[in-house]
Amino acid sequence: MPEERLWFANALVAEGWAQDVRLHLSQGRIAKIEIGVAADVGDSRHEIGLPGLPNVHSHAFQRGMAGLSEVRGPEGDSFWTWRELMYQFVDRLGPDEIEALAAMAFVEMLESGFTRVGEFHYLHHDRDGRPFANLAEMSERIAAAADATGIGLTLLPVFYAHSGFGGAPPTSAQRRFLNTVDGYQDLWEACRLAVSGLPDARVGCAPHSLRAVAEDELRQLTQAITGPVHLHIAEQTAEVEACLAWSGSRPVDWLLDRFDVDANWCLVHATHVSPEEIHRLAATQAVAGICPITEANLGDGVFPAQAYLAAGGALGVGSDSNVRIDAAEELRLLEYTQRLTHRARNVLAGRPGASTGGELFRRALAGGRTALGEPATQGFEAGMAADIVSLSANHPDMVARQNDAWIDSWLFAGSSPMVEDVWRFGRKVVMQGRHQARPQIVARYRAVLASVLG
Repeated sequence: MPEERLWFANALVAEGWAQDVRLHLSQGRIAKIEIGVAADVGDSRHEIGLPGLPNVHSHAFQRGMAGLSEVRGPEGDSFWTWRELMYQFVDRLGPDEIEALAAMAFVEMLESGFTRVGEFHYLHHDRDGRPFANLAEMSERIAAAADATGIGLTLLPVFYAHSGFGGAPPTSAQRRFLNTVDGYQDLWEACRLAVSGLPDARVGCAPHSLRAVAEDELRQLTQAITGPVHLHIAEQTAEVEACLAWSGSRPVDWLLDRFDVDANWCLVHATHVSPEEIHRLAATQAVAGICPITEANLGDGVFPAQAYLAAGGALGVGSDSNVRIDAAEELRLLEYTQRLTHRARNVLAGRPGASTGGELFRRALAGGRTALGEPATQGFEAGMAADIVSLSANHPDMVARQNDAWIDSWLFAGSSPMVEDVWRFGRKVVMQGRHQARPQIVARYRAVLASVLG
């Protein structure tokens, strides 16, 4: 791959905003950064450059359910009634369907400014619950979708064994997710091979939740498997109550009392945490994986982000159920739910005079990269993957802005239409707001979904 040079009138580097910035791209990475240099004849010229955001938590196949669970049931609705609809949808999906749905989700992620995804993948087996002859059949389809779209992939194969705390037997609806510890380790090795052809792909470990994984299983997994560890936790009040009834402890307390949780862990949602748990979790430097759009859609509740960040906690954002995929909207809703909770404005800016958008973006960039196995940074650095988002300076909401005000306008005014071009590992995959493979991926998605829902 020959060297390419991108020149930005303004770019966010690790030290802050800089003007007249040239990024030298080589072998998919930023080989060198020059600041304060005039554009040259060989440069590709752009106005506003940002690192791409990590999407720490996705269930790609659920993209096919978007808009299909918004009819009220006979006795009211909750996460748990939504889950039953999801189980019904899962029963209709095979490998071809998984690949098509994932590719559609990945296209939309890239178009919105997400450049790497943590795919929390738990649909491993055939419709009858038996493993495929190729253990990683479904994971290979996720890898194929990542290859077709260019998105960076941190594959997080899920370990799932139980339906509730204390080792409750799984239900028939969960049959496609299940593994033993030994079976999971075989699957994990197969997943490593499945992603080996992708540039800078990673494989982590995803014990589904404390409901679905017994203590001894969690210990075996975290001792035997390398890579980031992602775990659903404390998403629902019913989950917290069940954990208390079973163990006498709240979920985050239970986990921190028994495991050496550190920056290698991502605790997804952690919505319902006590003040003590907030401080304990923040001190570990584990990343809280917050999914504001999905948490709002499911009625989960609001993560106490103000207190958590004040305690020094790290966070990232994820699109989770993919009911709507928009990097800017995830950050906007993270701030807006805090405003509604505290009846105040600019809650997560952190300090007087700070930009709310700038603060949120930098935290989600650094925490998200950590969660997906990348070195944390707050801007472009030499050596990092060339995952780059160019914002449109011609958008009406960018008039007379500069520096963090560009991020504020993107997050709180412009959203996805401000994303102009996106590079992933040095390859331009989005041009003028549209993924270059969008037409064929949309056509396949439409055909597959028509068959699944017909």
